[in-house]
Amino acid sequence: MKTMSLRMPDYLKLAVNDICQSEKISLNQFILNALSEKVSALQTIDIIEKKAQKASKEDFLCALNQVSNNEPYENDKL
Repeated sequence: MKTMSLRMPDYLKLAVNDICQSEKISLNQFILNALSEKVSALQTIDIIEKKAQKASKEDFLCALNQVSNNEPYENDKL
């Protein structure tokens, strides 16, 4: 595990400290959670973009044609 120094504006540090106190977590845990969420989101976007490059309209239409044409349930209607 590595240690790093972080500079942040005072207003942000105060806001994060308030959240940490109310959530009963450490500043370190908050930062790790925030970084993990961001990395996960960016990796998800990357995966979707890579899959989209392999996609074709023909394959999509073929899959769509295999779906039955049933009426939606009442609570699924817009």
